[in-house]
Amino acid sequence: MAAPTPARLPLPAGVWVLGFVSLLMDISSEMAHALLPMYLVGSLGVSVLAVGLIEGVAESTALITKVFSGTLSDYLGRRKGLAVLGYAMGAFTKPVFAMASGVGAVVAARFIDRVGKGIRGAPRDALIADLTPAHQRGAAFGLRQSLDTVGAFLGPLLATALMLLWANDFRAVFWVAVIPGLMAVGLLVVGVHEAPRAAGAAPVNPIRRAALARLDRAYWRVVVVGAVFT
Repeated sequence: MAAPTPARLPLPAGVWVLGFVSLLMDISSEMAHALLPMYLVGSLGVSVLAVGLIEGVAESTALITKVFSGTLSDYLGRRKGLAVLGYAMGAFTKPVFAMASGVGAVVAARFIDRVGKGIRGAPRDALIADLTPAHQRGAAFGLRQSLDTVGAFLGPLLATALMLLWANDFRAVFWVAVIPGLMAVGLLVVGVHEAPRAAGAAPVNPIRRAALARLDRAYWRVVVVGAVFT
């Protein structure tokens, strides 16, 4: 006789909230970032080469920051605070784009925004893993990534529609981008709770030779594939 199929349990509410946080922040970020190259070149007179350098440095900073934020969240055993900090940095740079009178302010805001992305990424994903039973983690990460992708699609679409409606008023669109960013931060603050930590657990440095030795070959193969193709 075949074994009964286990009941399919719903994903934890915190995972759904984190998914919608990602959706809102991606709408906010992509609304601004889709227009930034045109704004820098057309309105502020920045060269195309300089725009490429700005974007390259900003994205590299985000990737490097993820390593340290993930390590810090493991050491502290707390994820939410770092995630809130990262999302807040992303949300509060959007008004700078709208108010900037020169390229320096835009570059600084873009840099801070990407640092915020680096800070929030690893702790947010670790928080999803903490909140979700092991057999549901694939579905949980898939949900968050799907909602993130929806936001990345809606952001440029909304920005384009508003640019057509408002006769290419970059600053007005940047101000609208502030709204979903602030909504994302508020939703994260009130809608997600830290996973319980074992009583009396002391902070542990995760960057140790013994800890790295426990990572098997399958893990390193995934790392190599990700490094090559992303």
